[in-house]
Amino acid sequence: MIPGRSFVLRLENGDILHRSIELFAQVNNIHSASVIAVGGAEDGSQIIVGPRNGHSLPVEPLLHVLQGQQEMSGNGTIFLDEAGSPMLHMHASFGRDGRSVTGCVRAGVKVWLVMEVVIQELTGADPRRL
Repeated sequence: MIPGRSFVLRLENGDILHRSIELFAQVNNIHSASVIAVGGAEDGSQIIVGPRNGHSLPVEPLLHVLQGQQEMSGNGTIFLDEAGSPMLHMHASFGRDGRSVTGCVRAGVKVWLVMEVVIQELTGADPRRL
């Protein structure tokens, strides 16, 4: 894979992180990319913090609800899913008042004030998220 186009997004208060990035990727025909994000997460945002039981299928996710606005830093990837739509897989760390938690943002992280996102397109291969 080699670097392609680079994008910088500014997400606004109330935007849903994964939905905003996936829509941008779809509109801009981004099939593969690395992604970093930094900013604030709103009170009540939800993240996936692990499987309830790592030894059984199907996987049952553990959800964590953020209490209060939190600082956030995350990184991830965009790859096309089985239907050919761009899908973000991002893990992020959230912190407030000396406490932190890390998890996957797909459960619904709502932007608090502003979030900056850098997308670096990857070309030369066609990975898929199945």
